[in-house]
Amino acid sequence: QVQLVESGGGSVQAGGSLRLSCAPSQHTGLEACMGWFRQAPGKEREALVVIDFQDNTKYADSVKGRFTISKDGAKTTLYLQMNDLKIEDSAMYYCAGDPRFWGSKCSLSTDFDYWGQGTQVAVSS
Repeated sequence: QVQLVESGGGSVQAGGSLRLSCAPSQHTGLEACMGWFRQAPGKEREALVVIDFQDNTKYADSVKGRFTISKDGAKTTLYLQMNDLKIEDSAMYYCAGDPRFWGSKCSLSTDFDYWGQGTQVAVSS
C-alpha cells in the first residue's frame, strides 16, 4: 500500500511562512498528478493547487500569489511553500497523488486515489 507522508506543519503567526513536504513511501507514478488540499473544522475539503508531470500548475484563488507548489528534481517529493499566512489558512493540510491523470486531466477537481495522513497548520494573530 502506497503511503504519502506529509511534514512541515506547525504553528505560525499571521504573515509568517511554512513549507510543507510530501513524499511517497515508494515509487508509484503518482507524480503524474499531485496536489495539496486542506480542511478546516466544520468545513469541506478545499483543493488548493495541483501540479502535473510537466510541472503545469493550477491554483485556487484563495491561495494564488501566496502559496507555491513545487517538486524536487526526481519529481517524487512535493512541496508547498506558504507565505503571508492568514488566520483563515489554519487547517489540516493533505497531499494527494494519482498516476491516472495526465495533462489536462490533472485539475483542482481531480478525484485523487492516494492521500497522506495530513499535517496541521495553525495561524495565530
